[in-house]
Amino acid sequence: MKSTRRSLLPILGCLAALVSATTPVLAQEWPNRPIRLIVPFGAGSGTDIVARIISNDVAEILGKPVVIENVGGAGGTIGVTRAARAAPDGYTMVIGAVDTFAQSQYLFRSPPSNTVEEFASVGLAVEQPLVLLARKDLPGGSLREFADYARARPGQMSFASAGIGAAPYLACAMFNAAVGIRDVVHVPYRAAAPALQDMMAGRLDYYCPLAAAAVSFIQDNSLQVLAVLTAERSPLFPNLRTAQEQGIAVVDGYYWNAFFMPIGTPEPILDAMNTALRTALSRQAVQDRLRTAASTAVAPERRSREYLATFLRSEITKWASIMRTAEVPQQ
Repeated sequence: MKSTRRSLLPILGCLAALVSATTPVLAQEWPNRPIRLIVPFGAGSGTDIVARIISNDVAEILGKPVVIENVGGAGGTIGVTRAARAAPDGYTMVIGAVDTFAQSQYLFRSPPSNTVEEFASVGLAVEQPLVLLARKDLPGGSLREFADYARARPGQMSFASAGIGAAPYLACAMFNAAVGIRDVVHVPYRAAAPALQDMMAGRLDYYCPLAAAAVSFIQDNSLQVLAVLTAERSPLFPNLRTAQEQGIAVVDGYYWNAFFMPIGTPEPILDAMNTALRTALSRQAVQDRLRTAASTAVAPERRSREYLATFLRSEITKWASIMRTAEVPQQ
């Protein structure tokens, strides 16, 4: 038995050396083909716009294309699930967000993905506010007047979202609960653009989208912008009043985006992708393009992999408490 153990030691030593030698080689060879970036919402959505702005520079930094794959539907859960099931080889990444990675963990009794256990953190990227928009021809002018109008018409009002579980759905659901709007029709869309077009055409009454998807409507005043759904005014829209300023406490509706890869992706690749992301976010041109899309790059000290891993857990806990208090029904 002793001789058998002694004979195995050289073999085990060689295996350990092989594993340690393979890791840096893997990092050196990666990437050698295009990287797929799954966006769990349709083209033209706020998350899609952010993904395209950042991925252009990440591709340049890595020297390989980053190919966007829009996988919309079911409030973003279809795309997230597809990313979770992808091979952890460094060639699939997903842009996550507060709804698909944090709020979903409470909203669904059996979440399609466990975002803590099935994904490795790459880095937190941006934040942007959600806004409450209404049809231009509806009576109102203020959030309180709109709330009174909608509350007096049970069964007659409709609001849009990217599906149950998406942040716009939760923001409007919390607004409805806060002001007592009952029996309202929820109309899900795969992306923001068709929802906004239907509002313009008078087929929808209100919507709580990411500001990035609604910038042009905010700027040209083609829809009523009733409130910014954050605790404080957004520096991107300093003249827009918050819901709290108008006497309605809804929620601090900052929407964040972060990048993740399937769990098991080699650490050197995750580190290299984080470096590429941080480099892109540090570029003034990228920051300027993000601002035009109503988004703000997070501070440099919040861009590490370690920060995102801790932040995600805290967001899951925070939103579970908020939705429980607001009595948002689980699905």
